[in-house]
Amino acid sequence: MTLAIDRTSTTTPAGTGRVNRAEVVAAQGIPAVAGASLRVPLVTGGDVGYANLDHAASAPCLDAVRSAVDEFLPWYASVHRGAGFASQVSTRLYERTRDVLREFVDARRTDTVVFTRNTTDSFNLLARSLPRHTTVVVFDTEHHAALLPWQGPNVRRLPTPRTRLAAVSAVDEALADSPQGPRLVVVTGASNVTGELLPVAEIAAVARKHGARVALDGAQLAPHRRISLRELDVDYVALSGHKLYAPFGAGALIGRADWLRAARPYLAGGGATKLVTEDAVVWNTGPERHEAGSPNTVGVYALGVACETLSRNWDAVVAHEQVLLTRLRKGLEGIPGCAELRLFDAPVDRVGTVSFVVDGFDPGWLAAVLSAEYGIGVRDGAFCAHVAAKRLIGVAGGDGRQAVRVSLGLGSTEEHVDRVVLALRQIVARGARWEYAKVDGRWAPVGDPRELPPFC
Repeated sequence: MTLAIDRTSTTTPAGTGRVNRAEVVAAQGIPAVAGASLRVPLVTGGDVGYANLDHAASAPCLDAVRSAVDEFLPWYASVHRGAGFASQVSTRLYERTRDVLREFVDARRTDTVVFTRNTTDSFNLLARSLPRHTTVVVFDTEHHAALLPWQGPNVRRLPTPRTRLAAVSAVDEALADSPQGPRLVVVTGASNVTGELLPVAEIAAVARKHGARVALDGAQLAPHRRISLRELDVDYVALSGHKLYAPFGAGALIGRADWLRAARPYLAGGGATKLVTEDAVVWNTGPERHEAGSPNTVGVYALGVACETLSRNWDAVVAHEQVLLTRLRKGLEGIPGCAELRLFDAPVDRVGTVSFVVDGFDPGWLAAVLSAEYGIGVRDGAFCAHVAAKRLIGVAGGDGRQAVRVSLGLGSTEEHVDRVVLALRQIVARGARWEYAKVDGRWAPVGDPRELPPFC
């Protein structure tokens, strides 16, 4: 059974006199997101439409996902072992989502789909599933989710070189110098610091030459570009629903089944077992082997709906983002003292993420001012990629280990881009209009008069 869901309908609040952005983006073929009409208070008084420029951290929920979840919730029940009709519905949707995700990443017919919480959870599962003495090769500029799960003497951390060709060569040399046996190369699809795309297919070709497998961190790539495991020739990909406009707590590890099937269950508990006796346990061998406990059925279904929605709109999604990215980077070039962070010396293809430092301005202070006085949400810090941030900020001329990151997505507009560029120009030229101080290590307006919504 498949729930019949109208995922395109939108309404305009009567009497508001405001343009409903959901209708505009739908006409352009861009999936609409919840919160597109959200307004936030300013510390200087009044309110303004929220400019969400922090998609790389967590993307807003798709309207299609929200509608689908709302329709599913009355049917929600336990999966796999429930005799009730609602349990049959929930089980059908939960298991069908494996096929949706397999198609979303163009996986091989024999690839397995294990539902997890997020990319971090997926890579920790994979790390627990590696055969003994597996050599792991990973760039030290990776996000912590892809950097930290691999521990021990067989881990080779490589500094990311300044060219794509040098990155491929570094992997080639590392694998050539590694001992015989199972080997795994871990690489991100798109940097969460700079948005630049890594040469995944070229790295995979080198890995194949040495008999190594490849695990792709798809957290930042999947919301922006189509992924094909077959074309890239990689063995695993990890995804996060909260990056994919499905913020309901589900993720996935998709890839070859043999290592996962042979590994000890990630968690011990119900659902992972085929038989339990007084003396022994027989574990399942399929993906449920690593999905012990009651699963996040709602989150899994939401992730599947998001993947289906994006798959139907890739051309519009990519075109929309590239227009905004070009506009943003051109605007930042005109801000005195602004230096963009880059992995590679030469321009490369990239998704809509830009990190930068502004000479003489604390990144955390800048982010606080943008939020409080302009209604703009950006990220500041080292972006869970401390090694990368430290190295790249040094190259850009920053005097610390933090930067500001603007990340675009389906909730971003030209007005948002223009607003952040204009705001930065004004801040650099005349400073802030409010006083700020550090509270618990973060910058905040002094005597902030804004009130949180009642449900907080």
